[in-house]
Amino acid sequence: MLTYSDYLRLTDLLSLQRPESEEHDEILFIVIHQVYELWFKEILHELDHLKRLLSGHEPATILPTLDRVLTILKIVVAQTDVLETMTPLDFLSFRDRLETASGSQSYQFREIEFVLGLKDPAAVETFPPGSEERQRLERRLAEPTVWDALLRHLVRRGHALPEEALGRDPASNVEAADEVQEALVRVYREDPAAMHLCERFVDLDEGLQEWRYRHVKMVERTIGSRRGTGGSSGVRFLISTLFRPVFPDLWEIRSRL
Repeated sequence: MLTYSDYLRLTDLLSLQRPESEEHDEILFIVIHQVYELWFKEILHELDHLKRLLSGHEPATILPTLDRVLTILKIVVAQTDVLETMTPLDFLSFRDRLETASGSQSYQFREIEFVLGLKDPAAVETFPPGSEERQRLERRLAEPTVWDALLRHLVRRGHALPEEALGRDPASNVEAADEVQEALVRVYREDPAAMHLCERFVDLDEGLQEWRYRHVKMVERTIGSRRGTGGSSGVRFLISTLFRPVFPDLWEIRSRL
């Protein structure tokens, strides 16, 4: 008989919190970051589903899928409140035990960026050749993004999009393009349903930026201007990633509507 514990593999799950020190708050630190990674897994699952929906004939299920991702992002942001109950001294009591481990090494978060359109080949190079992490990122780097799927969805709705945008190299970063913006302005003016879908993509972009902001402030609050455990410049590096849109064209058209 299948039990609750068996179905959720609770024995395995609850054995994965293995602190490197005896400090009280290290368990909280581990749990929070493991939960982050579980939510990242679900976000990737939903984004892959969203791409399939955009490529198919079930438009009624596109918005609920986007809404689910947006709700998860709100939960991820809210978890920062729990982590901030840990004082800087609490964290510093076990920080040295992390050695080179760093949140910048979250390959699932890099996958989310790649799926959305923030493609950075240099991020792939940080993982060892042949490793599972690198193989996953290489696959994500080569495949079309959610943005590509949205543009093709708009074409299937009868809207004209530039061939350059539709045939772009999927391994390249999504960049703002004047011709795409002109097409999107027409979409907004002529197709209310498509406009609503595009606005949910803006919500998705904003949700990711909100997560980045809260993460930056949490790190700044905890370690100040110290270098990151993975060798990065810490807060300065994180600040450089703020307010970078994943769908720049949807922001640029605001002044053209």
